[in-house]
Amino acid sequence: MSERKTMKTMASVATFINGISNIRRCADAKVVAKMMHKASNKRASLWGPSIIGYGITSYRLANGKQQQICRIGFSPRARALTFYLGTFRNRDGLLKKLGKHRVSKGGCLYINKLEDVDKDVLQEILNRAWQDSGNSVDTCH
Repeated sequence: MSERKTMKTMASVATFINGISNIRRCADAKVVAKMMHKASNKRASLWGPSIIGYGITSYRLANGKQQQICRIGFSPRARALTFYLGTFRNRDGLLKKLGKHRVSKGGCLYINKLEDVDKDVLQEILNRAWQDSGNSVDTCH
């Protein structure tokens, strides 16, 4: 059995963000980190090598084992900002107002750059995701 990669680490979130070579992605990651902090009132942690997460929730695997993951999180990946938010009330309605984005079958939200979306709607999405977190967990990476 392979070792789980998405575990909370002690690595510095600021060092990780500041190390992003794409200037736009680095700037967007700093803005999103502030937005997630506002939604959660929690300090960010690095989960695995590249997920910036807030809070902790647990979920049950098919084999009955419990796993922990961040309640809400994002990753400033090369192709897009990837959000791990689970399901929440009025998700579809808020996504319709968000602007240019896509959603995976697993439920992850992808945004190419923050200027493509309404940041007020994104903040509401993050707020709702935090409030409703623990109901389900996205499984996309």
